[in-house]
Amino acid sequence: MTYQALARKWRPRTFEQVVGQQHVVQALSNALAQQRIHHAMLFSGTRGVGKTTLGRIISKCLNCETGVTATPCGTCGACEQIDQGRFVDLIEIDAASRTKVDDTRELLDNVQYAPTRGRYKVYLIDEVHMLSKHSFNALLKTLEEPPPHVRFLLATTDPQKLPITILSRCLQFNLKRLPPLLIRERLASILAEEGVEAETDALQALAIAADGSMRDSLSLTDQAIAFAGGALTLNSVEDMLGSVGAQDVLAVIEVVNGQDPDAMAALLHKLDEQAPDFDGLLAQIASALQQIALAQLVPAYRNEASVFDADKLQALADAVSPEDVQLFYQIAMQGRRDLPVAPDPRAGFEMTLLRMMAFRPAATGGTTGAGTGGQARARERQSEPAEPEPASAVIPRSEIPAAPPKPTPAPATRGSAVADRLQRSRARLQGAAKDPEPAPLSKPDPEPATPSHVPNVADTPVTAAAPPREAPAAKQPAPDASRPRVLLSAADWPALVRDLAVDGMAAQLARRSECAEVTDARIRLRLPAELGRFNRPATVERLRDVLRQQLANPGLVLDIDIVEAVGPTLSSIESDEAAARQADAEAALADDDNVSEFARRFGATILEGSIQPVDPTAVTQSDPTIH
Repeated sequence: MTYQALARKWRPRTFEQVVGQQHVVQALSNALAQQRIHHAMLFSGTRGVGKTTLGRIISKCLNCETGVTATPCGTCGACEQIDQGRFVDLIEIDAASRTKVDDTRELLDNVQYAPTRGRYKVYLIDEVHMLSKHSFNALLKTLEEPPPHVRFLLATTDPQKLPITILSRCLQFNLKRLPPLLIRERLASILAEEGVEAETDALQALAIAADGSMRDSLSLTDQAIAFAGGALTLNSVEDMLGSVGAQDVLAVIEVVNGQDPDAMAALLHKLDEQAPDFDGLLAQIASALQQIALAQLVPAYRNEASVFDADKLQALADAVSPEDVQLFYQIAMQGRRDLPVAPDPRAGFEMTLLRMMAFRPAATGGTTGAGTGGQARARERQSEPAEPEPASAVIPRSEIPAAPPKPTPAPATRGSAVADRLQRSRARLQGAAKDPEPAPLSKPDPEPATPSHVPNVADTPVTAAAPPREAPAAKQPAPDASRPRVLLSAADWPALVRDLAVDGMAAQLARRSECAEVTDARIRLRLPAELGRFNRPATVERLRDVLRQQLANPGLVLDIDIVEAVGPTLSSIESDEAAARQADAEAALADDDNVSEFARRFGATILEGSIQPVDPTAVTQSDPTIH
């Protein structure tokens, strides 16, 4: 007996055998049970998901000798002939090869005749979108009002190409792509019936390669059985598909994250021996990165359809920072788009990996090769014992010369609560800014002398107590004079954050937190409970590193307390300032004589929300237009 391919041998013959299309099966079963059978149905979906199969099953349901039913017997003459493809009243038409209007007219000439063998004459038109415009026009009238003994079943992979006049005359059923887990389970049951041994990982690789098509999965399984000569193993399936193993894909991500050029060269040489499809390899890398990002966000989640080892995915999720994962994913997707225009696929793949190694977020260590500041490193640093604190730029208030009296802010011109709060915030920030600034811990650069009204802090340096073994302060690099060098008290936190060189979630953490405690070795912040999403190890570590650099204090410890409510923060202060500027602008415009005259003469009104205050940073005293 000649061999029959698995895709033909295991084609579903009843609704119960159809997998993954329950929404369509339920609708058709109910329609047949209630005798509400539409005269024209359109099945759309990608290849190999069951469009033609459902058409043949419906034909059996309509022509079974037991009557119109959703459960045909499968043993009568009509059912057997339909299964064997020789039922005279089931006319299967390939629209891709019969696109001309003459072919359609010849088909319609036979519609009027009654069925020869069955109860209904069923026209199953596959790839119907390939018909010409004139063929569609010729089909319209018959499709709308066919004879009572005729049923039209249309199948297409591209429903967008069908005229709206055709779509409006049909019941439309959209068939879904099958998930890999469902395909794997179906392959396992089929191979068990066939007596073929197969590893679960091998079936998973075949299910992923099928890309949502059950027919493709069965065809690939046929090929894999012939390739392996019997039992299916993961290695044999990967060799047959020309894909790279899951372990090698994770190794690529690990090497990229480790910034090891030698290991990268050795890994590329190993991949070359497998002659992989580099576009598919980049797709595998992107898939692994997506699962790593998901493991970072939801550690308890487990993807049963994944071909990657769960423990190794979790290890990479701890080792690679979330910022790097997102960057690597974006570069991998961009690399796939660049492959067609690359000198050759291997060169395009290599440049994609080099791009991952070259472009790194600054807060994760750049190209230092000392790690990426991932979650695991954050946990390790938090668990390390405190080291002796070196000379710190966070200087106690007792060691700072007394500050001159702070200027008294002008009273608020309006009685609003927003203006009063703004005046108090401005007074506090201005007072902190006008305190005498202590000298840096290092010797200043030999720059021209400062103006006479600015004290020369180099003449009277102020330093914190340091252990005797520490190097002289004069040998340390001078910090940037344009940035704040000290944090005297918790009230000075907003002024420091204004000039802090940080962005992203770390900047939001600093701007929305209230400073609760400042010491030589520690800064303690309070964060509202509703903003607890900013309290992530990587974000806290990034802000701590920036503060260490800004304050020249390598041993600085940053703690975050989650509380119900906090006092003034930089974000709230700036919101108050913006609200006060808006109120001032609206009041100034309302008091303007010209505006009042326009309103009086022409009945003009000011559109709500159209008033925008002037940015104070854009106004300078040298501007001749300002009076």
